[in-house]
Amino acid sequence: MASIETVTLEVADPAAAERFYATAFGLDTQIRLRASEAPTTGFRGFTLALTVSRPATVDSLIDAALDAGATSLKPAAKSLWGYGGVVQAPDGTIWKVATSAKKDTGPATRQIDEIVLLLGVADVVASKRFYVGRGLAVAKSFSRMYVEFAAGESPVKLALYRRRALAKDLGVPPEGTGTHGLVIGGAASGPFTDPDGFAWEAASSAVPAERHRA
Repeated sequence: MASIETVTLEVADPAAAERFYATAFGLDTQIRLRASEAPTTGFRGFTLALTVSRPATVDSLIDAALDAGATSLKPAAKSLWGYGGVVQAPDGTIWKVATSAKKDTGPATRQIDEIVLLLGVADVVASKRFYVGRGLAVAKSFSRMYVEFAAGESPVKLALYRRRALAKDLGVPPEGTGTHGLVIGGAASGPFTDPDGFAWEAASSAVPAERHRA
């Protein structure tokens, strides 16, 4: 079964981005970084979502991100689906931290239960068909709104959402130009670009994360 094996963020300053992600979310090997000066303006068309077990952990991670230099896009709050908030990292990547729980059953932790790469697409049905053709297996599908693929052993799950609906959920305008600032590595055959311009490369050819120390 095909799946995501690596997620690489293209950033202007990999050293600063590495420090931010380690401090804010405790992420290390899950996200790779690659230096890039490619221009991008507005919404990049995707978000990375961190699923946790309780509201206190949502607050803890969001507070840590803000202290490390992130910008708040949506303060953490209760919703129909649980509790969550949205921040934008200094490199421009948008992160959502959420839980399906609405009440705490214990103290805050730094434990991340799941990482989801959510792509905003023009046509969910067409993109679903494209990815199924590339060997990904559908785990959940809600009409023309949302599709989630089976993650297998991958540290990151792939999901699709309508671009405008995703932007609204994140609290940003849907317009954007330039690069996505994202490269996905997977076991699916060869490098390719999906219908919405998201680039994939063979995981074996993915550039390892750049390691930096102050």
